[in-house]
Amino acid sequence: MDCYTANWNPLGDSAFYRKYELYSMDWDLKEELRDCLVAAAPYGGPIALLRNPWRKEKAASVRPVLEIYSASGLPLASLLWKSGPVVSLGWSAEEELLCVQEDGVVLVYGLHGDFRRHFSMGNEVLQNRVLDARIFHTEFGSGVAILTGAHRFTLSANVGDLKLRRMPEVPGLQSAPSCWTTLCQDRVAHILLAVGPDLYLLDHAACSAVTPPGLAPGVSSFLQMAVSFTYRHLALFTDTGYIWMGTASLKEKLCEFNCNIRAPPKQMVWCSRPRSKERAVVVAWERRLMVVGDAPESIQFVLDEDSYLVPELDGVRIFSRSTHEFLHEVPVASEEIFKIASMAPGALLLEAQKEYEKESQKADEYLREIQELGQLTQAVQQCIEAAGHEHRPDMQKSLLRAASFGKCFLDRFPPDSFVRMCQDLRVLNAIRDYHIGIPLTYSQYKQLTIQVLLDRLVLRRLYPLAIQICEYLRLPEVQGVSRILAHWACYKVQQKDVSDEDVARAINQKLGDTPGVSYSDIAARAYGCGRTELAIKLLEYEPRSGEQVPLLLKMKRSKLALSKAIESGDTDLVFTVLLHLKNELNRGDFFMTLRNQPMALSLYRQFCKHQELETLKDLYNQDDNHQELGSFHIRASYAAEERIEGRVAALQSAADAFYKAKNEFAAKATEDQMRLLRLQRRLEDELGGRFVDLSLHDTVTTLVLGGHSKRAEQLARDFRIPDKRLWWLKLTALADLEDWEELEKFSKSKKSPIGYLPFVEICM
Repeated sequence: MDCYTANWNPLGDSAFYRKYELYSMDWDLKEELRDCLVAAAPYGGPIALLRNPWRKEKAASVRPVLEIYSASGLPLASLLWKSGPVVSLGWSAEEELLCVQEDGVVLVYGLHGDFRRHFSMGNEVLQNRVLDARIFHTEFGSGVAILTGAHRFTLSANVGDLKLRRMPEVPGLQSAPSCWTTLCQDRVAHILLAVGPDLYLLDHAACSAVTPPGLAPGVSSFLQMAVSFTYRHLALFTDTGYIWMGTASLKEKLCEFNCNIRAPPKQMVWCSRPRSKERAVVVAWERRLMVVGDAPESIQFVLDEDSYLVPELDGVRIFSRSTHEFLHEVPVASEEIFKIASMAPGALLLEAQKEYEKESQKADEYLREIQELGQLTQAVQQCIEAAGHEHRPDMQKSLLRAASFGKCFLDRFPPDSFVRMCQDLRVLNAIRDYHIGIPLTYSQYKQLTIQVLLDRLVLRRLYPLAIQICEYLRLPEVQGVSRILAHWACYKVQQKDVSDEDVARAINQKLGDTPGVSYSDIAARAYGCGRTELAIKLLEYEPRSGEQVPLLLKMKRSKLALSKAIESGDTDLVFTVLLHLKNELNRGDFFMTLRNQPMALSLYRQFCKHQELETLKDLYNQDDNHQELGSFHIRASYAAEERIEGRVAALQSAADAFYKAKNEFAAKATEDQMRLLRLQRRLEDELGGRFVDLSLHDTVTTLVLGGHSKRAEQLARDFRIPDKRLWWLKLTALADLEDWEELEKFSKSKKSPIGYLPFVEICM
């Protein structure tokens, strides 16, 4: 504790920078970092090394090896590279490894070396080959920028939604630029490149020459450039040894520093803290590391071995063969508490707590001093904030004890910030463990959010730790434990050395009826892995038929899908399966399947009545359902046919079907309708007018109205209309005509079977 500030290095009068060790690396590299393509993901992400790249290869027969490590140096994956020459490596925001090949093809691998997909950067890149590439991150996702052999740039701002943009040509560019980078301004990706003493900015429409304001004279070339983590600031290293720092828009200069070294650096990255006014750039050569900013002096470190810089939100990670370190600006709260002779309220509270543990009266003196100044609340807040920025657990505990001690003397201090900090630090200490290897700082953790952190633990298959964190933070099950268990189950189905029965049982025992878990999603993953039987077993645990059926259809288990749909009682779901079966099976097999499912058969008949009448006819024939077949022909004679011959033929088919169904009444009625249709057609031909489709009674009435009483009487005799009904029909028709003479003759023709009172009533 006494030497706590020994590794603090001042940069000017207002800021300190410190470098501390994250891990001692035990990854046993067989080659130097300089002989490998290296890519490290931000936010404490993994490290990828491609050993023996082609540009260093001496023996063409030796294939390079792609290795992926955690930030603590633990191996995650290793695979022999069997594809083409690789120009650049980089990590996406989802921690997928992007490998840019010389032919413009980008191969995407998972954290554990599993191949995900590939895409091409276009034919022009394929023809001209790739000279250099950058993987960058924007608010839309992760992008790729390519420099081709024709010295043209092509980029895509989001590899998840690939849209290639060919950037404008740089006038007079005959060779590769000395340095270049990507900028993100106004939600658009740009390319900034240096050609000799000139800088050019490429956007989607034009190439513009730009000049940094206040640049020292005598610059003939830019050797290196770096954009900050948030794309707000830019640094340029010139051949004169000057480092220009300003805004990324190149409209404002922040400062300029002469490092007196003209050799081009290996790397140059920004090192700044969110909401800090200090701006610093870290520059690395073979054996020297320099931190420069708006101060006449710089901070210098000696590098004992090859090192690689990884820019972060609030600092820079530096790893080599043996160590992994973090360099950052000391936060304000830590600086006020720990700097020598500090009288800040947080420093006094920390001293008071130490003296209290020693049972010294000085504790009371320090507390009184803070309280007299009215700064006890500020002191507690300072200690809580400083604890978040400490990497060592013993320092975290010391500061939190001081904060807890100070809270005891405050009446109304809200405990939320203290409790939340304790929870956050417990989570951070768990993931910083060597065997986990995610060295997040408090600022990075808050920027990343707990949900993304859980996703990254799941990606590393650290399911128990992820579940413990969810339970500790009491996250809602749907967002926490349920989601993680679902990911675990999807990974479990990929273990092909375990039987389907054992895997399904293990998943069900672990998941049970956990809310938010979809067995159908897990079954879909099993099917995607080629384990169809396992997928079917898992679907048995899925309570929602609407989720079971689509996957069963996809797996070509249509009959099982039909059974599940019928069990659900959802007619729309049954119709979906029936239409799928109809397209999948031949007609005979389809009908046989329906015969075994009465409910499905009934629903399909209803569908056919409105959509497919011929199929309905085939169904009745298949089932020997002559009664329904006769009814079908009756409807068809009225609905489809217009010619009398066709209608009579349909009615004849109906009569035959009724006879087979032993329905004598229906058969006789159908034959009478056939006779009536023929007679009506003959009447139309002979008398004119409309008779077809009239009923028997209406036909008789129409004949009487037309003055064809004899024909009406003959029709009545042919169809055996009773006399009473015929007299009523004739009486009503003659009364409508007001043909009273004919009505009188009709009444006297013979004795009326209906009496004479109706005649009197109609006449009146």
